[in-house]
Amino acid sequence: MLKYVSRRFLAMIVTLWIIVTATFFLMHSVPGSPLNGEHNTSEAVQANLEAYYGLDRPVVVQYVDYLGSILQFDFGPSISQPAVSVNDLIARGFPVSLELGLFALAFALLSGVTLGVLAALRRNGMIDYLLMTLAVLGLSVPNFILAALLIQSFKDYLPVALWHDWTHMILPVFALATSPMAIIARLTRSTMVDVLTQDYIRTAQAKGLSPFVIVTKHALRNGLMPVVTILGTLVAGVLTGSFVIEKIFAIPGIGRYFVEGINNRDYAVIMGTTIFYSAILLVMLLIVDIVYGFLDPRIRLDKKEAS
Repeated sequence: MLKYVSRRFLAMIVTLWIIVTATFFLMHSVPGSPLNGEHNTSEAVQANLEAYYGLDRPVVVQYVDYLGSILQFDFGPSISQPAVSVNDLIARGFPVSLELGLFALAFALLSGVTLGVLAALRRNGMIDYLLMTLAVLGLSVPNFILAALLIQSFKDYLPVALWHDWTHMILPVFALATSPMAIIARLTRSTMVDVLTQDYIRTAQAKGLSPFVIVTKHALRNGLMPVVTILGTLVAGVLTGSFVIEKIFAIPGIGRYFVEGINNRDYAVIMGTTIFYSAILLVMLLIVDIVYGFLDPRIRLDKKEAS
């Protein structure tokens, strides 16, 4: 296990370096400067601003300096908001984005697994067809379209902007969780249908165990294995999807700052939020791999264990 975690951690560092490198050179390949047209100032002042942000140096030198700053967990100052650093924006917005993402993921997992199990227990019946139809709709409708529909439908009953108390969470959490909930429901249903036909389930039924015990204690653990496998991807979808949701509902999270950074061509904000999100996603993928190994004892994470 330790060797596997070490290899995965090293691969995570290399992947993060590739993301940093690709993002940096893509941003600097865009024609023009983020300072162009943003300040009604003279050429001398423009030159001083470029020197302050390091934009007057060769790109390779900027890249090396930026890597040094990243190693010190310093993402630099925001170009569009000179008085605020990117670290400050992340510290201000991450707790909100984390809260939104955790609530959306928890709701998607709980409701998706529940709907998937119900559909499997009533397979090929009216409930099964109805739930799977709803899942298809959840996958088909983009979250920003769903968000607009929710705002139009519930604007007289629920808050549709900002992030203060639990009432502000209902609409954005539902809009963000619908797609992963549908994925989990369909995957749980297909897996549970297969699990419920296994011999050990028939043995449990023959022993007179109640359906609730059979499903929760015997079938659900194996039925959730594929769900655990895709959790990393689902987390990625929830976090990246929150960019648009946060902007639509005016939620002061990192996604909102990321969108504003794109609109303002703020190199520092775009790169800082991209790297921060990428690091979180890579860590989540590592955690999911480790949890998957613990859940399924047949998996051998170490070559010595497999031999």
